[in-house]
Amino acid sequence: MKIEIVEFDLLLQHEWNIASLLNRPRTTGEPSKTVFLKLESDSGQVGFGECPTARRYGWTAPVIWRFLENLNPAKLSFESVDESMRYIQSLASYIPAAAAGLNMALLDGAASMANKSVSEWLGAPDAINSVTSFSIGIDSPEKVREKLLEAREFPIIKIKLGGPNDVAVMNLTEEIIPDAILRVDANEAWKTPDEALRKIEWLTSYSNVEFVEQPMPSNTAVARNAWLKERSPLPIIADESFHGRRDIPYCNEGFHGVNAKLVKTGGISEAFLAIQEAKALGMKTMLGCMIESSLFISAAAHLAGLVDYLDLDGALLTSNDPALGVSIDKGKLSWDQAPRAHGLRTGWKIPIFS
Repeated sequence: MKIEIVEFDLLLQHEWNIASLLNRPRTTGEPSKTVFLKLESDSGQVGFGECPTARRYGWTAPVIWRFLENLNPAKLSFESVDESMRYIQSLASYIPAAAAGLNMALLDGAASMANKSVSEWLGAPDAINSVTSFSIGIDSPEKVREKLLEAREFPIIKIKLGGPNDVAVMNLTEEIIPDAILRVDANEAWKTPDEALRKIEWLTSYSNVEFVEQPMPSNTAVARNAWLKERSPLPIIADESFHGRRDIPYCNEGFHGVNAKLVKTGGISEAFLAIQEAKALGMKTMLGCMIESSLFISAAAHLAGLVDYLDLDGALLTSNDPALGVSIDKGKLSWDQAPRAHGLRTGWKIPIFS
């Protein structure tokens, strides 16, 4: 197996800010780096993957690049995805973001060899009529108004709270998109159960708030999360508290559901298993994303038929998405225009690999 690696700068349409990074917003001109990779077998079969960076966890482009350069490609095989992943997960320098890209490429190649899409290869249900939310980051009321006006065609909006203008932002949201379903993401902003409960009770005064994501810090004791879960008038979904299957017992105690992000689970395969385990316990499930290209979004979309909620708007937040794949029209996911050459049903708008 050969591996090619290419670093790429994804540019944002707007400044991006959330509560956990409130003092370090990502500006419009500041790139969000991602790392693309291509695996090619001796027979010429290829698979593509993407490794998004994540500042919060220290998964930078150089760190991901070193991990990819130092692994042994001879240990990877499209014919044995599970064995390949066991090798990747055994490495001392294991990074979920890098594993996610490798898993994506392995599944891409394996599904292509079987003439199937990745969802068909996994046995996952089709994502029929799946609708994603569109996210509005923390910003000034003037900028939030501008973003909301641009997003009026989306039936589901995710509002990031935890900044200094939360009341104004919620008032603007109800004014500009009164019929939209609202999902609130606090990104760990509220520090105590009492504060979180007051905020959630306040949110019930607005129409159509569906749930609240990650109200308190990820290191909050399980008993404090359980206290809030018992009293909250709205469902609570874990994001920063949930990385994968190992976190399900903790999250089942303190949350009503989990947000699975491939970059944190280490890929499609692990997310597939984690979602099923959470569902078996009666938990709500969600597929989320970070700032990613349509390659990564398409990979996640192959699991869309499994979950209750989708937040797969990462590529829509960029201005130079280099990939083709699942398209999103007024929030609805569609494979109608997706290339069929690979298991991920993706291609490129601009050349990435020579």
